[in-house]
Amino acid sequence: MSGHSKWAKIHRAKGEADAARGKVFQKLAKEIYVAAKSGAPDPLQNASLRMIVEKARSANMPKDKINKAIDKAKGNSDGENYESIRYEGYGVGGVAFMVDCLTDNKNRTASMVRSAFTKRGGNLGTDGSVSYMFLRKGIIEIPNSYSEDEMMMVALDNGAEDFVTDEDSYTITTTPDDFIKVKTALEDAGVNDFISSEVTYVPTNEVELDSEQVEKIHALVEQLEDLDDVQDVYYNLKD
Repeated sequence: MSGHSKWAKIHRAKGEADAARGKVFQKLAKEIYVAAKSGAPDPLQNASLRMIVEKARSANMPKDKINKAIDKAKGNSDGENYESIRYEGYGVGGVAFMVDCLTDNKNRTASMVRSAFTKRGGNLGTDGSVSYMFLRKGIIEIPNSYSEDEMMMVALDNGAEDFVTDEDSYTITTTPDDFIKVKTALEDAGVNDFISSEVTYVPTNEVELDSEQVEKIHALVEQLEDLDDVQDVYYNLKD
């Protein structure tokens, strides 16, 4: 009986992981669709699309799913119309939040995002109230199994702003414009197992909270990320 119980737990955990992965892929497919529909449906001719495709690859999204989203945009002139909306606000302890959404119903999205903040002790702010606390950067993380000197030279020679060595990885920071150039150079140098690579927003300063407040912030992040209309959640909590 205990063996069956253990199997059931593993099976349920796998199902939950698969569902979470499927939700991530669904959101990425929406981003790819919008980028391909608003510009050339070719990542080599559309910088925004290429960055999102890189983000999808970093999340291990299957190539066929990426291509399917692009193909859908190619042949869907009257398809879904999504609008990009950003909500800004604060969680407990003054943690700043930016929530980027793609929606076909602004009223629905606003109501759901506002409800999440309210339930978790936060509140929405006005446009620009926290966005000045974040900078858009390319972040590339690779295992430190590669030569530190070589990787640092490749990254910096191709425009990287920073190269940080951690316990088991190297983290490279770029401008959004140099992100693709730096990643391509790393690939040409033999890197083929990126831990993560995307253009994102990083906070200019971070807020430290006690464990109880940290738990509340994480609960708010999870609730926001669970909303279908929410694409990305950025916040300046120091984990």
